[in-house]
Formats: sequence, structure tokens, C-alpha cells
Amino acid sequence: MTVRTYVRLFVAGFRRQSTYRLAAFGGLVANATFGLLKVALLFAAVRTSGGELAGYDVAMMSSYIWISQGLLGSINLSGRTDIADRIRTGDVAVDFLRPVDVHLASVATEVGRSVFALIPRGLPSVAIGAVVVGMAVPDHASAYVLGAVSLFLAIVVSATTVYLVGAAGFWLVETRGVAILYMVVSGFLAGLFVPIGLFPGWLHAVATATPFPSMMMYPVDILSGRVEGLASLGIVGLQLFWVGTTVAAGQLATRSGRRRLEVQGG
Repeated sequence: MTVRTYVRLFVAGFRRQSTYRLAAFGGLVANATFGLLKVALLFAAVRTSGGELAGYDVAMMSSYIWISQGLLGSINLSGRTDIADRIRTGDVAVDFLRPVDVHLASVATEVGRSVFALIPRGLPSVAIGAVVVGMAVPDHASAYVLGAVSLFLAIVVSATTVYLVGAAGFWLVETRGVAILYMVVSGFLAGLFVPIGLFPGWLHAVATATPFPSMMMYPVDILSGRVEGLASLGIVGLQLFWVGTTVAAGQLATRSGRRRLEVQGG
């Protein structure tokens, strides 16, 4: 019954996001526009480097650009989440009275909304890139299966990590500053602007010590065929580690925040 409850919350999040079709179309237009801008900039960087830049040729760079653009609707890099508003208004007190885990319920709903975004934004963005520009693809069918697993784990890591930003509201009066900081740091370290493989060694080490590459860079590497075999299994294992770590941190923050919570009226 518990599993069924969270599955229903996942479906509810999926259905809720499906009502915003015009917004999804607008997101697709934005993805395609900025994808073409990134093509112009990053292709120029590859060509001026002699046709290869840190292991990226034009086809591989195209895959990075379009897959990462396709993930923008599903990976929460903005830091905004419903739980932050519910904590600020005190509505979370009602959530604690319900027979579900507040943390897991919030994550399940967020994951459902993110998975839906793959349909109107993610897949069409990749299709546009493949048709208009062309891109590299994996050689083995197993890479697509493992890539799908990695993609789902990326969405879960995103949901569990951004929950921690919202949960900061148990201790802070306003979390918008934290959300803005999260947006700046997460996008950069996740590989939104350039692949983290282009980072200098010390910055690459900093990025890989955070959960952010697990949200975007790692599934892109697998789906583009840049990482294969045992290395791709290692990436999925690292994503599972971050799922476990962020879920544990979310549970701890929720329980501590519940003891800390005060709402108007007592």
C-alpha cells in the first residue's frame, strides 16, 4: 500500500504537469533556440582546436548539446520547489498530519512532473538536433537501456537534491537566496554550459565531488556513447550513491525541521 501511494503521487505529478501544454511548447522553442546558439559557439571551439577538444569531436559535441538541452525541462536546476512555499506559508504542518512521508511524497510528485517533461520537451529537442545538425549515437543497444536507467536516476537525484534547498526553509525565513545560489552552482557543475570534461583538473575534481554531474553530465555521456562498458556501469553506481545520500539527507532534514517548525497560532 505504501509503494502504491507513492506511485499514485508520481502519476499525479505527471498528470499535473501535462496540463501546461503551451508552456511545454514554449520550453521546446527555448531549448531549440539556445541549442543552436550553443552549436555555433562550441562547434567553433572544437574546430579551432583542430577538430577535437578534450575528446569531443563535432558529432560528440552535438550529442552533448542536444541531449543536455533536452534534459532542461526534467532536471530542476532552478532551486524552486513546492515544499519551500509550503514551509514558508505553514501549509507543511497539514502535510505532516497526512499518513505519508512528506519528503518522499514531495520527491515522488517532483519526479512525475519531470518525467512528463521528457515527452513534449526532451525527445523533440533531441530529434531537432539529430535532424538539423546531426549527432553521435552509441554503437550498442545496451547503451540505450543503461542510458534510460541513468536518465531516470538523474531525475531522482535532481528531485532529492532540490528538496534539500526547499527544506532549508525550516531554518531560514526566506529561501530565495539559497535557490538562486543553487541555480548558479548546479547549472555550472552539472555541465549545462560546457561539458565538465573541459574543466581544469581541480575544477573537474570539485564537480565530481558533488551530485550535480549525476543530474545531467553522466546520463549525457552514456546516451551519447562517450562512456561505454564498465565505465558506464560505474557512472550508474555513482548516481545510485547520490540517490542514497540525498534521500538520507532529506529524511534527516525533514525530521529535524519538523521539530523546529513553528507556524502562526502555535
